[in-house]
Amino acid sequence: MAFWDNVAVELDFLGMTNKFLAEKVGIAASNIGKGIQKGSSPSADTAVKIAKILGVSVEYLVTGSNSSQAKCEDSNAIQKYHKHANLIEEFEKLPEYERESILVMIKMLNEKRENSEAKRQ
Repeated sequence: MAFWDNVAVELDFLGMTNKFLAEKVGIAASNIGKGIQKGSSPSADTAVKIAKILGVSVEYLVTGSNSSQAKCEDSNAIQKYHKHANLIEEFEKLPEYERESILVMIKMLNEKRENSEAKRQ
């Protein structure tokens, strides 16, 4: 994944727009679009500003991975979020008592599965 693709993933995860990011960094929003189209990377200074605003490392934005385990876990969480975003949105629409009921049911199902697996061993 290219620099701007990783930026786009982070923006989506954080619920930010290109325009918001551009304003915070001090660049034109069109520069982000051009970077995405061309597959280019910004200057080092701009990359550092972007990484700080997004709360990620420049290494992650450039390579799509991090050397630290914590950042790897963050990346996995982002992937899980994107995979289940629609489920999360629907869950959040439910009243609190229904969410609690669903969580109880999930815990019960997990316990049942764990008990079944333990019996097999």
